[in-house]
Amino acid sequence: MKRRDALVSVGCLAVAGPPLFAAKRRTTMQKEVHSDKAPKAIGPYSQAIVANGFVFASGQIAIDPVTGNLVKGDIEEQTRLVLNNLKNVLEEAGSSMSRVVKCTVFLDDLDNYAKMNAVYAEFFKSPYPARAAVEVARLPRDVQIEIEAIAVL
Repeated sequence: MKRRDALVSVGCLAVAGPPLFAAKRRTTMQKEVHSDKAPKAIGPYSQAIVANGFVFASGQIAIDPVTGNLVKGDIEEQTRLVLNNLKNVLEEAGSSMSRVVKCTVFLDDLDNYAKMNAVYAEFFKSPYPARAAVEVARLPRDVQIEIEAIAVL
């Protein structure tokens, strides 16, 4: 078979049937997560979204889920409440703190890093999730800390 005939034959196969190298479409199932044991969203967002085997948890701040009131305690108290709220959202989604693979910590003052880190270590064990911690100019409702997370189901 000549080269030209071979190319035409391959082309005919591709036309006659489904494309040989067509990308398969993946369907993404998304599910909203809502826990009554965590504060209600204070804007147009979900507490978390489950998609493709992961839980994408929105940032949690120091709001008491029972009263809906902001907790204006020290950084340790706010961090503990934030992580408990995050834990409750993850558990509602069917995951847990031990399945967190990535966290982002937003602090209004990096001088609070060591105190935040001590409380953070109470909630996460080795192997620790990947993490970024950044200082920001301001957080919602003027809290000291916000933490978001990605976890595996």
